[in-house]
Amino acid sequence: MGRRGYPPEFRRRVLDQIDGGGKVRDIARDLGISEQTIYVWRKQHRIDQGVEPGLSSSERVELAAARRRIVQLEAELKIARRAAELLKDAKPPKDRFEAIKTVVAEGLPIQAACRMLEVSESGFYAWRSRPPSERQIRHAWLTDVVTEIHFASRQTYGSIRVHAELRLGHGIDVGRHQVELVMRRAGLRGIVGRRRRPRIERPDAIALDLVDRTFARGARDELWVTDITEHPTREGKVYCAVVLDAFSRRVVGWSIDSSPTAALVTNALGMAIDSRIPPGGTLVHSDQGSQFTSWAFTHRA
Repeated sequence: MGRRGYPPEFRRRVLDQIDGGGKVRDIARDLGISEQTIYVWRKQHRIDQGVEPGLSSSERVELAAARRRIVQLEAELKIARRAAELLKDAKPPKDRFEAIKTVVAEGLPIQAACRMLEVSESGFYAWRSRPPSERQIRHAWLTDVVTEIHFASRQTYGSIRVHAELRLGHGIDVGRHQVELVMRRAGLRGIVGRRRRPRIERPDAIALDLVDRTFARGARDELWVTDITEHPTREGKVYCAVVLDAFSRRVVGWSIDSSPTAALVTNALGMAIDSRIPPGGTLVHSDQGSQFTSWAFTHRA
């Protein structure tokens, strides 16, 4: 067993025996350890007491911890240098100057920051002392106006409504894409909602209700009812259209597709017609959805 495997209490007992006049050879034989190990323990004990020169036990612990920290810092520095190499081509110098300004405000040295991001110190000082341009002044002013409009709307307005308010309400000539850029940089977002499409009433495409909630029939193929159902799957939603015979309660036609289109219900009706070949006078009952009021479905019926 190595010397690091022995507990401190065991070492202390060995050293006490030596201090009591015991011989190293006898102690090593009785305890089953090497004499060299005991000599190393005794020398380290004398160093800790200040009798001999050398590194004390606490200093050795601190040195080992410092070495581990150096290895960690070297790895982090290598990662930082590699990240700076990958980002320097994507970031123009003025954007790198902004990053240097941020880290300098946090107390880090300018020289190290400029060296890491591969920009000159003189360029950074010139950029920092340069007065803001007209474009920067307008951008800051526009950011304040956009923020005021956004908060006045209880943070519900998006870029489209903010743009309209700027042009119509404030008379500011600004492009919509610039408003989007200002809001994105300022972290402003409106409430996103699904746009509702207006329903187009088509009285000519809606047939009269010939069933009147009377679904009982005395023979097959007198009344078919049809509808669409939605089913979630691992690959997304699928839609199933079914044609049911009201007399036998049997599915006479069906179709499955990834979207609820007119072709979905038309294919289901086509299967029912081809499989049953119904006589004239069969009623097809459905709701007034756009699929069932489409030209393709009504023409097939």
